Parts: sequence; C-alpha cells; structure tokens
Amino acid sequence: MNEALLRELVPAVIGVLVRRGADFASAEDAVQEALIRALETWPDDLPRDPKAWLVAAAWRRFLDATRSETARRRREDLVEEQPSPGPVSGVDDTLQLYFRCAHPSLTPSSAVALTLRAVGGLTTRQIAQAYLVPEATMAQRISRAKRTVAGVRLDQPGDVATVLRVLYLVFNEGYSGDVDLAAEAIRLTRQLAAAIDHPEVAGLLALMLLHHARRPARTAPDGSLVPLAEQDRSRWDTTTIAEGVEILQAALARDRLGEFQAQAAIAALHADALTAEETDWVQIVEWYDELARLTDSPVVRLNRAVAVGEADGPRAGLAALAELDDTLPRHAAVAAYLHERDGDLATAARLYGEAAGQAHDLAERDHLTRQAARLNARLRG
Repeated sequence: MNEALLRELVPAVIGVLVRRGADFASAEDAVQEALIRALETWPDDLPRDPKAWLVAAAWRRFLDATRSETARRRREDLVEEQPSPGPVSGVDDTLQLYFRCAHPSLTPSSAVALTLRAVGGLTTRQIAQAYLVPEATMAQRISRAKRTVAGVRLDQPGDVATVLRVLYLVFNEGYSGDVDLAAEAIRLTRQLAAAIDHPEVAGLLALMLLHHARRPARTAPDGSLVPLAEQDRSRWDTTTIAEGVEILQAALARDRLGEFQAQAAIAALHADALTAEETDWVQIVEWYDELARLTDSPVVRLNRAVAVGEADGPRAGLAALAELDDTLPRHAAVAAYLHERDGDLATAARLYGEAAGQAHDLAERDHLTRQAARLNARLRG
C-alpha cells in the first residue's frame, strides 16, 4: 500500500468534511480514524478511488461521533442537505487548510505540529518522535491547537508568508525518529506550490532543495558537523541542485523578490562553486544586502558579516560584525572564525569556547569545542 498517497490525500479530505459542516477538530479526528481503517483494509482491497473512499469513511466516523452529542438533530439535518461523498477537487480545500494550520493565533510550535498532523497526515506518535517529546505531550499540544483554530473563519485571503515560515520551521527540524522532517517539508511545499502560484512559494521550495542537496556531506561518519568549506562536494546531489536552480530562476524572472528567493539565490551561489575557493563571495554579499533590505534581520546581518569577511578580508568582516549586538546567537562563533582568519588565534580560541558554551545544538557545541581545542593546541605548540 502507498502510505505516501494516503498522506497526500489527508488535507483534501479534511477540507471536504469542513465544507460539509464538520468543525475542524472533529473533521481532523475523523480523517485520522479513516486513515487507520485504510491501513487495515487497503493492502487486501485497494479502492478504485482512494480519495472518495477516505471521504466516505471519514464522514461516517464524523456522523457516528456527532450522533452521540446533544447537537445530533442539527447535525443530521445538515447531513441530509449534503451530496453523497465522491470525487471532488481538493486544491482550494488544501490551500485553506494550510492557512488554518498557520493561523497567527497559534504559537510556532503548535502551528508546526498541527500542519504535520492535518496537512502532512502524520500520526501524533510520529510527530512526538520527531520532536523527541512524549506522545501525550504532543497530543495535548495538537488538541490545544485544534481548539484554537476551531472557530477560525477563512473568508479572507490567507497570509502566505506565515504558511511559508511554518514550513521552513518544519524543514529546519531536519531528521529524528522515523520521520524525515526535511523531506516532509519539501513534500508539503511542493503540494503548496501546486495549489498556489506565488514566487515566494517557489523560492522556499528552491531554498529547501538547494540546502537538502548538501545534506549527505554535512556530517562526518562519526556524526560530527562538517563546515561548508570542508564538505566533499562530490557528495552533493547535483540533480536536486539543478531542480532548485531551475525553480529559483523561474521565480526571480517574475521580478517579485522576497526573502526566500534571496536566500535561495545565496544557496545557489554556494552550490554553483566547484570548490570553496571558487565561491562568488562578492555576489553573495550583494544578495545579503537585498535580504537585509527585505527583512531588516540581525541574523541576516550576522551572516552578511561572514560573507564580507570572505569577500573583502577578515578585518572588513570584523568591522561589519562590530555594528551588531554581541548577544546575538552565533555572534561569538562568527567573531571567532573571523579572528582566526585574521591570525589572532588566542582571541579566536577564547571566542570558540564562549560560543560552545552558548550553543543549544549538541553537534554544533561539539564542533565549536573542537575548534577551540585545535587552536589551543596550536598555541601551546
């Protein structure tokens, strides 16, 4: 049985139930129960129209649940007015579901969890494993999120930027448990790109593909981080890079630049260099200037300082860094790198140690600790 097909059908089926009168939380629960039933029966009896089967099964589950409540009569009156389940277009329903799950009233973590459950079709157990939290904790988070958006009316255009940020959060979670969230984010963004013609959706998809293409070279066999400059570029996925560049070029040609397109352009310049030394840092600085103009983000300016250091020398990078708040995450790591390139190994070693103490990610902390130890060994020698 094609489990991927099941997950792709989830948002459209939920959308059908909501349009027929089900509240969002009940519709989502009914669809999850229908999925369980499908997993049990489809291996032996694959339906001719899987979507129609899921709609019918989920609708029956919904009716069974509502008949036991005080609103039974009102619900049944509503049901009599609905057409029988059958093949329906899911594009508009799917798009509305994206907007509902990324509603501004939700916290980022709740929006991500609800998107993975309602749009991605993942089970609560799978999401909990991916986030390394107990299943009961994730179930509570999802339940609260569903209650929050239960009464949300989507009679106004949704905020595409919010949806994209939620998908990018999913992508950046990477991989843990038995769910590859980076691959899942790419799948969901492809689905969104098929439902809405928007250059920033294409920009995000291109960015994800370009980053994902470097994944095989990003860690050593022992699990330690491999910096971009030291990665074995022969291990990069050139097919995925080519697809990302093609999608990006089509988006940029529409002349509606957004932050994800700018980020993808930077990633494309890295992917285009056969060696680290061939990287076009001057053009990367120009793209960071565009990105800073679009976002006014201190994190963007921090990354720009690194690019300036590569393009114009470490002292120029340190001058750019001096304009930023030194409490920014990764500020110490960037300063350490630039001081090392400038030949000040003692300062670099100290800053690498500070950065390691501030790092939340274990792999990053180990990498920074090794950098500090490497420089300290050189200083002692």
